Amino acid sequence: MLRPSGAEEAAQLPPRRVRAPVPAPAPRPAAPDGSPASPRLSLACLLLLLLLTLPARVDTSWWYIGALGARVICDNIPGLVSRQRQLCQRYPDIMRSVGEGAREWIRECQHQFRHHRWNCTTLDRDHTVFGRVMLRSSREAAFVYAISSAGVVHAITRACSQGELSVCSCDPYTRGRHHDQRGDFDWGGCSDNIHYGVRFAKAFVDAKEKRLKDARALMNLHNNRCGRTAVRRFLKLECKCHGVSGSCTLRTCWRALSDFRRTGDYLRRRYDGAVQVTATQDGANFTAARQGYRRATRTDLVYFDNSPDYCVLDKAAGSLGTAGRVCSKTSKGTDGCEIMCCGRGYDTTRVTRVTQCECKFHWCCAVRCKECRNTVDVHTCKAPKKAEWLDQT
Repeated sequence: MLRPSGAEEAAQLPPRRVRAPVPAPAPRPAAPDGSPASPRLSLACLLLLLLLTLPARVDTSWWYIGALGARVICDNIPGLVSRQRQLCQRYPDIMRSVGEGAREWIRECQHQFRHHRWNCTTLDRDHTVFGRVMLRSSREAAFVYAISSAGVVHAITRACSQGELSVCSCDPYTRGRHHDQRGDFDWGGCSDNIHYGVRFAKAFVDAKEKRLKDARALMNLHNNRCGRTAVRRFLKLECKCHGVSGSCTLRTCWRALSDFRRTGDYLRRRYDGAVQVTATQDGANFTAARQGYRRATRTDLVYFDNSPDYCVLDKAAGSLGTAGRVCSKTSKGTDGCEIMCCGRGYDTTRVTRVTQCECKFHWCCAVRCKECRNTVDVHTCKAPKKAEWLDQT
């Protein structure tokens, strides 16, 4: 391309503007010693102020959806990666089910660990839901990832079969004739669509771990899969008999989800038998943490780090301690005062409780009860002494 001549180039440029005179800059403020203040020093002070006012980085998660309820707005949910945000925007109805599933599995987690030092406590208005305790690759983290994945599968599968979602319905694959120990039967009714529940849960829950691709992500993916397979494990066969006078000459059957408590009980047993592992050098698999330890199977929960004892408040470990926790004076288990209070002893308070008793049905149609007062002793763990707490934190 030919360059324009000087005259042509000048003709193509806009007319030159005449700048107004610029006032002289004000003198720099003097430093305390009388010397002029350096602009670098002012910039450093500004950066320091910004760093002090910025919030500390937190490791957020999609678990916070359970706290939002019906107010799920995909752009405002902290902790979602781009793939999760895309799924959230594309399937808002499913995200409501995910939120219901989150509330359900958190309740189940708290039920399973209600008698333990770590009792699956959530933190109000905290986007991490469980705080720093999940930063450690412990048994507790393994259980939470497994049951959270299971909760999403269970909630979406149930919503599909109940007609709450437009993208899925009953299981389309259970058709035709089949047989079991009682004989032949026909698939009918509305089998729960576990296939869709597992497929969506895998795409949504695993999205963050697949993007990170480190040892902790590998651990989380394994435990997520254990949670999904646990729900499938407890599908039950429900049947209806057809025939004269209730005879079962013909049966129609369908697959149905079991109560989520069965999944929680199963994963709680997996927690007790969880396998400590280390990642292989290529980062693609696990190996036993120590020589002589058994290798993990596909159904085992796996973890890297030993758990803290959760006896005292330790912000770095995410431990809330057991001070003030109710314990059983007579139990020898984990809910007993000796174990729950970590040997610190307990306080006893006499409490009067009012309960409904001697309830009777009156025709028609009311139930009337009396108020019964019962005085009981409530035992709560003592707080550690200040010197003892400082030693352990």
